[in-house]
Amino acid sequence: MATQRKTKSAAKPEKTIEVVTAPAAPVREEAPELTVEAKKKILFVASEAAPFIATGGLAEVVGSLSKALAASDRYDVRVILPLYQDVKREYRKDFKFIGNLFVPLSWRNQYCGIFEYEKDNVTFYFVDNEYYFKRPGCYGYYDDGERFAFFCRSVMEILGFIGFYPDVLHCHDWQAALAALYLKTIYCFRPEYQFIRAVFTIHNIEYQGKYSLDILEDLFGISYKFRNLVEYDRCINLMKGAIECCERFTTVSPTYANEIKDPYYSHGLDPIIRRNEFKLCGILNGIDPDYYDPATDAALFANYTAENPENKAVCKAELQKMLNLPVKADTPIVAMISRLVGHKGLDLVREVIEQFLRQDVQFVLLGTGESAYENYFNDLARRYQGKVVSVISFNSDLSRKIYSGADIFLMPSKSEPCGLSQMIASRYGTVAVVRETGGLRDSITPYGAGGNGFTFRDYNAYDMLYVLNEAVETYGERAEWKKLVKKAMTTDFTWARSAKCYEELYLGMLK
Repeated sequence: MATQRKTKSAAKPEKTIEVVTAPAAPVREEAPELTVEAKKKILFVASEAAPFIATGGLAEVVGSLSKALAASDRYDVRVILPLYQDVKREYRKDFKFIGNLFVPLSWRNQYCGIFEYEKDNVTFYFVDNEYYFKRPGCYGYYDDGERFAFFCRSVMEILGFIGFYPDVLHCHDWQAALAALYLKTIYCFRPEYQFIRAVFTIHNIEYQGKYSLDILEDLFGISYKFRNLVEYDRCINLMKGAIECCERFTTVSPTYANEIKDPYYSHGLDPIIRRNEFKLCGILNGIDPDYYDPATDAALFANYTAENPENKAVCKAELQKMLNLPVKADTPIVAMISRLVGHKGLDLVREVIEQFLRQDVQFVLLGTGESAYENYFNDLARRYQGKVVSVISFNSDLSRKIYSGADIFLMPSKSEPCGLSQMIASRYGTVAVVRETGGLRDSITPYGAGGNGFTFRDYNAYDMLYVLNEAVETYGERAEWKKLVKKAMTTDFTWARSAKCYEELYLGMLK
């Protein structure tokens, strides 16, 4: 009997070992390589994006960066936007309605329709609510705070509806700041949201989303116990709240990331920036080389390339005819395409432009903005007919013609987070003259040091005039100028470089 019990007890372990160990190892080793879950999920939250709706550089960044990231099969990139009345009809007609839900916002319970559209491997979602978004334009309404609070709360609610919980939630400017706040205050207690990492990008620190503390709960639906996150200078500051809540925050150029630590540039937010600078980085924006391509741009009078730039002269002559300027191939055209506001350096231009016009030059300005500047440049054009043209308008087609037809592009900004105009001008072979600030300093380097344009450091009208005259003199040296034009046109301003930096940022957060 004792021998039998020993035999039985010895037989059972042999069977157990044989069953458990045989298939286990190979199945567990192969699973991580076979799964598609390794694809990182990135969600952009923004108030505008090209090509659907655009009022400035923010739209260009969101449209181009998402496209650049989605070109890699390592990322599932999606973008959520408000469905404004002015979203371009050519795209809107193809949007697919995928459903609706009701979004809680404090005591409100608002309808939210969801439309979907895919472009360039990016899935775009549009938040529909006619009460908030069926209006001309994007911004400038008395209830913008409530409008974008609804939008950001909708983003959080939509994630479950579409079954997409991102690894990285990338919020852009104050209009999207509340998405980061809601994530870290209301939704972080839900299991699906706990591992979402948040990035906030400052495109322009001047616009911070400031509101009275009295409406924190009633309007934004954020408990008063979280007031410390958003309270700054005795009011709600949504940008401050996003900076506090995000794992990382960025600006649109390395120089601007340093500048906003200084009170001169920060519009009062420098103490918050300095306190959180351990999670700050600056990544220079790019431009879409296919969208801004002088070889294919249908808006141009003639197409050309860096290797064969002869047709740029045709663009110049046709632009002069169009604007009723004397057609002179040897007279340089200096152009500005800008919002007519103080920080764009227009007071420098106003101080010395008439001295500059004493020589054989032509000056073209396109833009809209403050009435004082609009009136000044209109009057300047009236007094200097045949030398100065002022077009007070927002005209995309004309801007392309100016980029291609001008010789020198002036951008003397007091502050410039990144700036795209200097990159676009360079792409079209129009040499940039810029002040060394923000993204202008990071993208344009001095001709004297072998660079792609002309720069000046101090915010001084006569420093600007000196460098502008230097550019005009160099224009007269035709062989040198051709080399400079080619260098400007071949400078790498593509999103490939910038997207690589964002990839490193995202992956660093997810480790």
